[in-house]
Amino acid sequence: MSAATGPVERRPSRLAWLGRLWALSTGRFGLIVVAVIALTALVARFWTPFDPLQVDLGDRWAAPGWPHLLGTDGSGRDMLSLLMAGARTTVFVAVGAGIIATVIGIALAALGALTARWVRESVAVFVDILIAFPVLLIAMMISSVWGGSLWVVIWSVGIGFGVNIARVTRPELRRVLHSDFVLAGRASGLTPSQNLWRHLMPNVAPVFIVQLSWAMAVAVLAEAGLSYLGFGAPVTEPSWGLLLSDVQRYIAIHPLSVVWPGLAITVTVLGLNLLGDAVREVTDPTLSRRRGAARAARAHVPEVVA
Repeated sequence: MSAATGPVERRPSRLAWLGRLWALSTGRFGLIVVAVIALTALVARFWTPFDPLQVDLGDRWAAPGWPHLLGTDGSGRDMLSLLMAGARTTVFVAVGAGIIATVIGIALAALGALTARWVRESVAVFVDILIAFPVLLIAMMISSVWGGSLWVVIWSVGIGFGVNIARVTRPELRRVLHSDFVLAGRASGLTPSQNLWRHLMPNVAPVFIVQLSWAMAVAVLAEAGLSYLGFGAPVTEPSWGLLLSDVQRYIAIHPLSVVWPGLAITVTVLGLNLLGDAVREVTDPTLSRRRGAARAARAHVPEVVA
């Protein structure tokens, strides 16, 4: 006969944080926007209502209606199809720039926090030099050598925000490096790389996530701005920036045509920023405890009777 056991402790679900994220209004908005943009980009890879590059001069500046739900531009191209195809370009640039920024940022932050003193100081100086160059300037420098393309945007934003991520993450790594659990892991025989991925990165993840969301949002803006200036997407690649450049000269005659690409860029950037802030609030235990304490303090404040 087996001994009676106490209640079994259930391990929290790995996806429980999604519920907490959805509970935040900013998290809901960010998730919905990112999901809609990603789904639109996926659908546009296989289907759009019309060929986004098909020119029909007999159907120029058609008003929103059937069959052109958002109207057409000055070349007779369907605006909805152009926006859907542009979402594909936007997702490609944002994800590519985010991956490059992550690799560069983590590598520089680790070198600047976990290596010998002369290496740390050299990395700090290198980061301070690179951070002085704006993303658009880096893009123009790269495009002057290799020409304008989406890869210019991706590498420019990846390099520009990679050093930003490194600059913000490096002091956080240095702070966590002297924590008791990191010292205990080092004493138990963990290598520096094991300590980095097991203890250090999870504790700086909230700061890193916010920086990464900003990098992806800046990638969307940079792609639109550089394509607008002629340094980004080629004319054969649908892009919100190119579309904005094509229709902005007719803003006084057809103002609605400028609204659609401008609204797509604005909502996407806002959704990425709000999602990053919400993920930080959910994953940062210190911030969660501080907000919980503030709510509890407000709940105990006696009501003032006029």
